[in-house]
Amino acid sequence: MKIYKAYAKVNIFLKITGIRANYHEIISRFMRVDSLYDELSFVSKESEEFKIIGDFSCTTEQNTIYKAYIYLLDSLDEALSVSLQNLMQKYAVHVKKNIPAFAGLGGGSSDAATFLKMCNEVLHLGLSQNELAIVGLKVGADVPFFVYGFDSANVGGIGEVVEEFREPLLDFEVFTPKIEISTPKVYAVYRENFFAPIDGFKTNELKTTTSYDILKKMSIDEANDLFKPALQEYRELKNYYKQGYYFSGSGSSFFKVKEKEK
Repeated sequence: MKIYKAYAKVNIFLKITGIRANYHEIISRFMRVDSLYDELSFVSKESEEFKIIGDFSCTTEQNTIYKAYIYLLDSLDEALSVSLQNLMQKYAVHVKKNIPAFAGLGGGSSDAATFLKMCNEVLHLGLSQNELAIVGLKVGADVPFFVYGFDSANVGGIGEVVEEFREPLLDFEVFTPKIEISTPKVYAVYRENFFAPIDGFKTNELKTTTSYDILKKMSIDEANDLFKPALQEYRELKNYYKQGYYFSGSGSSFFKVKEKEK
């Protein structure tokens, strides 16, 4: 069976622009990490229940792939819905996990997006990227970026606004401390103690600056509004921070651009 790659991402910058209901609106530059990806494939199985084979600590019902399946079923007409159910009765989703969980690298979102694209391709569902992104957004705010498959993009709103940003893909060194970080908790600490949304002028400046230039001129906490709240909530993070590294999402991963060998 064909193997599909579900790539990780890093947040070059992540700034809060405001609040919408219980969500924080953001502007962020997502960039794909070419060297880090999960591998997904369909494999035959004997029982008919939905099955994910892989190293996951959550239940099937909590898995983003299962959630993507349920939301995709809901979005299809009856005939296509039956085709999808038949597919998942015959095949399990096999996931070779390489992207660590709770790491700010988008592993779960990338798996969900890749699963949606697999179903669309195998079953010839004929859904556009926009239609898949709408389904994906119900699973999680980062899923649309992975559906579109851009190398780099400015992501706004609560994750639903994804605008391709054309620039060279950077080569990253990424390391992830074994600290399980809760994104909702980090956002709650941000709102309580660090709330300082940026304005439209700063947003536009960030959206038009290359990732390389941003990483050259901004410090780790200037680039990511969630670094200080994460540090306050998970104090052991400071033991892992090294000069010159940046913080992805709500953590716990740190990254930097690999130096080119001379």
